[in-house]
Amino acid sequence: MQKAPVLTTLNEAREPLLLLHGLGGSRVVWEPVLGLLAPERDVTVLDMPGFGEAAPLPGGLEPSAANLAAAIVSRCEELGLERPHVAGNSLGAWVALEMGRQGRAASVTCLSPAGLWRSPLGARRRDPQRWARRLRPLISMALRLRAPREAMLRTFAAHPERIPVEQGRQLVLGWIDASDYAGANRAMRTHLFDPAGYPQDVPVTIAWGELDRLVGPPKPERRPADARFLTLPGVGHTPTWDDPELIARVLLEGSGLGEFSGRGSRPEEAR
Repeated sequence: MQKAPVLTTLNEAREPLLLLHGLGGSRVVWEPVLGLLAPERDVTVLDMPGFGEAAPLPGGLEPSAANLAAAIVSRCEELGLERPHVAGNSLGAWVALEMGRQGRAASVTCLSPAGLWRSPLGARRRDPQRWARRLRPLISMALRLRAPREAMLRTFAAHPERIPVEQGRQLVLGWIDASDYAGANRAMRTHLFDPAGYPQDVPVTIAWGELDRLVGPPKPERRPADARFLTLPGVGHTPTWDDPELIARVLLEGSGLGEFSGRGSRPEEAR
């Protein structure tokens, strides 16, 4: 499998933190928080198999969360990351949970995780990526205009106007070009996360953006026992541009660092 580039912010005095993007995304989604995390964590950001610059899983292997987690674990071994703290968004959060189940995460922090719904979602009636690929030249041009660009980004960001032009184009075109989006989407909608028997020595934080337009709050029966649940005010499904300081604080607290000293909104404990 082709190895994708790895983004790191090396600081040997700090514990490792691995960041995983969501379905159709790439490591670019973490750019707004890297500068806030770097002083406190050794941060590694990977493209998951089939997304960004990473090749799909080999041999037609189903890109389920568990299989993606196994591939990420292998990549971590190559990089010398034995048991990092792991944080993910959407599908990446589910993958992080599976890494915790495998005993390969020191802690898990989930931002609007996939797979924690009550029952399988089932197949989609339409394939938006297929149509987007047919219209890619037009979409690419439209992304240079503010109104259509923000309309496309609004599906996952509460404040699309805060996403710079080039990063916004990367996000949309990266989704269109993702080689294993269809397979990962199909697997995501077929399976569920099973919290039964989740390791008690892996602290889990589950945070949901109150303005999330893609997934609702994770169902209580799908959360690992004793998982901390937060509602994040004013942010959407992929919240790193919506409120970078809030998200950095959640990631630092979730990985066991404690209070983050930056400014910005505070997460609210769910009732």
